Amino acid sequence: MPIDVAMRNLAVEPNGALRGRRCATRSTFEDETDAGGYVASPAEQVRTQLSMVRDGDSSSEYERLALQFEHAGAEDVVAWAVERFGRRLSLVCSFQNCVLIDLVTRVDPKVDVIFLDTGAHFAETLTYVERVETQYQLKLRVVTPDAEADAWPCGSERCCELRKTAPLAGALRGQVAWMSGIKRADSDERATTPIVSWDETRGLVKINPIATWTHDDVAHYEADRKLPIHPLFRKGYLSIGCSPTTRPVSLLEDRRAGRWPGSDKTECGLHK
Repeated sequence: MPIDVAMRNLAVEPNGALRGRRCATRSTFEDETDAGGYVASPAEQVRTQLSMVRDGDSSSEYERLALQFEHAGAEDVVAWAVERFGRRLSLVCSFQNCVLIDLVTRVDPKVDVIFLDTGAHFAETLTYVERVETQYQLKLRVVTPDAEADAWPCGSERCCELRKTAPLAGALRGQVAWMSGIKRADSDERATTPIVSWDETRGLVKINPIATWTHDDVAHYEADRKLPIHPLFRKGYLSIGCSPTTRPVSLLEDRRAGRWPGSDKTECGLHK
């Protein structure tokens, strides 16, 4: 189905409880069954492992939580976020892969998923979005920029501001928390990414469940779960953004070397 609409909500049918194997490199729990045969939900399991903060939303509180989550599995973090924030939690996905979508929808199939359609994505990315949307029956919102962005094409000074950061601010209005799939292994700028923090820019809680994962962890999870792979990945696009400002990289280059080539830009501003 086409994805050129500005915003939409799709009906979601529950796809069952969280079952099966976990990513061996990051999981801290398997499905646990008590003597009566009851399988605890992820949120119930994580409640016994991690302190559930209920009082206050200060940055120091989330710094404390980040330390607790440092050795927790991504599933634990997701379960905590879903249990804590419910329908006021959004997953913001660039669809370079669908690892976080797979993790989160196993806990909450109805999670709000946001995709920022900048108007400059590769055709392969849009096709991949459709495939993942269909496979997971996502509750997906495709968010497009306002008309003001027309004067600032991809690669220009205000492009990312008008095509990414401003649309995301609007899409998150009314929410209290958002999740992203960034990792410390992505770049030097992301090397200290906390698992949970207070996003001062947006006045929201930000959760990065796979912040501690390596690129190998991602690849192993994709293989174990047999996830669909972005078609450009096998063509050397190891970090995928907008088509005018993304190129493939060699095995000797950093994965993000292909983003904004020829400039000193390394981030779009979403993860400040």
